[in-house]
Amino acid sequence: MTLDFHVNKKLLCEVSTIPTKRLRNKIAGFSTHLMKRIQKGPVRGISLKLQEEERERRMDFVPDVSAIRTDQIEVDKETLDMLSSLGMSDIPGLVRVDPVSVQTQPLGFGRAGGAGKRY
Repeated sequence: MTLDFHVNKKLLCEVSTIPTKRLRNKIAGFSTHLMKRIQKGPVRGISLKLQEEERERRMDFVPDVSAIRTDQIEVDKETLDMLSSLGMSDIPGLVRVDPVSVQTQPLGFGRAGGAGKRY
């Protein structure tokens, strides 16, 4: 199949027996539409060799640096107390940090929100 409707229509005539002209044109039109979607990227619901190879390549990717690094785990005092009560305070890399206070902006002024703004 190709990206050209007329070529797809001629291919259908050569490889299959379709009873009506209207049905042939519908099949050729849909196959042209599908080929254009496939060209843009992976299409959900169909399995093509190229899509399967791309999916396998993404699944086999191993990053150089792990996103889950456990060299240093920052916890607050309450979490550290909870871990010690469970007998898990000897986990390597635990570092106690003070909690950071969150600055809040007053509501109702500017673009941050308020009574008049609706989503």
